[in-house]
Amino acid sequence: MTKLGLTLNEAKTSLKDARTEPFDFLGYSFGPHRFRKDGHWYLGASPSKKSVQRIKTKIGDLLVPGNKEPWHVVCIQLNRLLRGWSGYFGYGTRLPAYRAVDNHAYDRVRAFLRKRHKVQGRGTQRFSDDSVFGDLCVLRLRRVHIGSPRWASR
Repeated sequence: MTKLGLTLNEAKTSLKDARTEPFDFLGYSFGPHRFRKDGHWYLGASPSKKSVQRIKTKIGDLLVPGNKEPWHVVCIQLNRLLRGWSGYFGYGTRLPAYRAVDNHAYDRVRAFLRKRHKVQGRGTQRFSDDSVFGDLCVLRLRRVHIGSPRWASR
């Protein structure tokens, strides 16, 4: 690394045993994970809590009541944001993170449209889960294909 003129930042550099303690790197949390079906532990990667919180903040920033764009423009921006995030975090154990982002996106879209259309109450009848992710075309991350593509060698 000295040939390239690179040096390590001593304050940020640390050695950890991934088998016992998790660590965050490039938006992922690496370390021990529990397999839900049988309770066994394995080494894996999942989107970090910080990266999940960051995408939730971006969703909230897009769906503010002051956003006067037409719904189809807002939906395109939201889907682009969600698809890009799911593309980067398409590796490892991602279903819990996808579920958290889906729930947050649903709550924010429902609140956004409820205020825009002056709907009283929580708006769950007019903007149900099926209508938000179906009729209104918001991308549901849980439905994004998980696994290798058809053309990939097995």
